[in-house]
Amino acid sequence: MDLGLKDKVVVVTGAAGIKGSIGETIVQTVANEGAIPVIVDRNDRGYGYAEALQKKGVDTIFIKTDLSDYKQIEAAAKVIEDKYGRVDALINNVGVNDGAGLDASIDDFMYSLKLNMVSFFAMTKYCLPMIKKVKGNILNIGSKVALTGQGGTSGYAASKGGVLGLTREWAVDLIKEGIRSNAIIIAESWTPAYDSWIKTLENGEEKLKSIVKKIPLENRMTTPQEIADQCLFAISEKSSHTTGQFITVDGGYVHLDRSLLTE
Repeated sequence: MDLGLKDKVVVVTGAAGIKGSIGETIVQTVANEGAIPVIVDRNDRGYGYAEALQKKGVDTIFIKTDLSDYKQIEAAAKVIEDKYGRVDALINNVGVNDGAGLDASIDDFMYSLKLNMVSFFAMTKYCLPMIKKVKGNILNIGSKVALTGQGGTSGYAASKGGVLGLTREWAVDLIKEGIRSNAIIIAESWTPAYDSWIKTLENGEEKLKSIVKKIPLENRMTTPQEIADQCLFAISEKSSHTTGQFITVDGGYVHLDRSLLTE
């Protein structure tokens, strides 16, 4: 299906994760659709990703940005404005489940909020004039932790809850501008970060099997590619009348009846 994204400027934050991460997969999928991915991240891997895409003829840039610093976000938006002058879609993807729980310091909790939620606000605020120029749209990457809790990660849970609130708030704020705002909610997705976390557990393989067994659809984790595909559909004109929605891509993990799991 042609999603009509050719030559559209798509800004993706947190997009220079390890190969196979959700952000990096979104960028590759954006490029494959003929769109222009703008990679915003603090990791130098972004330079390599942008260079590799440019060698394939893709129009792309990497803007090294600490997304916990709103001043750097403001500067990144200025770079985008100077080079492209517009933003057809903003995908706020950055997110770190950093384990800032009730035993964390206030500073650690506040840092989690800055990275995982305030960055969404700042990026949207500074890109909004460019989004308005072309009636672009906003897509926030959320987490099931906002709906279910997880334990031991108050900062991340509060942030992702806030992200869902902002998604609906912006849908209301911008509806008269014809600008859509939606969120993708992710549960268990097999990413490099998830793999690393499992390997830190004493009984990692058993834990993994237990989690996978609880995913109703096909008893498997969601792939980053499936998430990227849903993201691109959501930002395209194929979703032109969808706004203020939380789109859950999780194989039924969060919402479906547990009776489905009875052997």
